[in-house]
Amino acid sequence: MSLPVRERSPRPGGGRHRRPVPTSLPPDAPLLVLAAPGSTSGVAADIAAVVRVDHPHIEVRLTAVADLADSLPSGRDAIVVPLLTWDDPAVLAEIHKAVAASGSGAVVTEALGPHPLLAEALHIRLAERGLARADRVRVLNVGSPVDAVILGTVGGAQAVHAVQATAVLLASRLTLPVVSASLDSEPGVPMAAERLRAAGAERLAIAPCLIGHEVPEELVEQVATAVDARHAAPLGAHGAIAELVARAYGSQLAT
Repeated sequence: MSLPVRERSPRPGGGRHRRPVPTSLPPDAPLLVLAAPGSTSGVAADIAAVVRVDHPHIEVRLTAVADLADSLPSGRDAIVVPLLTWDDPAVLAEIHKAVAASGSGAVVTEALGPHPLLAEALHIRLAERGLARADRVRVLNVGSPVDAVILGTVGGAQAVHAVQATAVLLASRLTLPVVSASLDSEPGVPMAAERLRAAGAERLAIAPCLIGHEVPEELVEQVATAVDARHAAPLGAHGAIAELVARAYGSQLAT
């Protein structure tokens, strides 16, 4: 049975994207363009919808990265927020190329992570599956449902390195070992699981550091089964992800 989960309201955080969006904006405020790798349906559309509900004074446009050049407005400023948990150089290169081709002069923000809000969303996704205590623990985590967590990502060694800061933030919340590993390449989850078990961590959980569009839905399940671990759901349209999108936009307004 899953532990009860309490989602916290957005609050100022340290590090990147710390500036919230002003409560009111002028009519000519930049358009927020949410750039999604792949399809704009499903989770990408859900995130855009949450941003619109939470920040109705922001005009939000959702577009696929492949269609970005044609989607950027002419004669109006725009801030492009990539729907990524880390600064994937291949996707960011596509985005910057599209912005240049459009001639719009749009500004591109960094990815959504690392950030404490991202770690909070990962924590809550684990708690929803009964794989973590629902509240942040500041003392020894006695009675934790698992012994260690593998933060799963895609994009090879570069992605594994990029999400290590998020792993540290999540480990601080859980007071458990958290290591990053690739779901689809080396250094992979099997190696991470072997090392954790050699150190005495028998009960493992995988926390996908994924929005939800990056890999086939069944990949996380297959990887977890292969290493005899349980897993959380991808981040999806969690309120913290929508808030990070808005904060990325707000940080550019401030500059």
